[in-house]
Amino acid sequence: MGVTPVAGIKRRKNESFEAYMRRVKKIWQQSGKVLQVKKMQFFTGTQSKTSRRKSALHRLAVSEKMTYLKKIGRLPEDTFKRKQKR
Repeated sequence: MGVTPVAGIKRRKNESFEAYMRRVKKIWQQSGKVLQVKKMQFFTGTQSKTSRRKSALHRLAVSEKMTYLKKIGRLPEDTFKRKQKR
């Protein structure tokens, strides 16, 4: 065959490749491997203290700049109004 079996699942005699893949996917789904991989795909670890501090300082600087621009009239006030949900 030349191809190693996927996680110990062997292809049956006279089984089409599509049927084999359906069976493998079903077994993965039932075992929870697919869900585990999807959770890890977008996992971001905890930020370091310095990066949290940097982002907090950046947020403060941006908010101060926006309030200043709003006060001097360079920024329309309706820019920051949130749309209310019905």
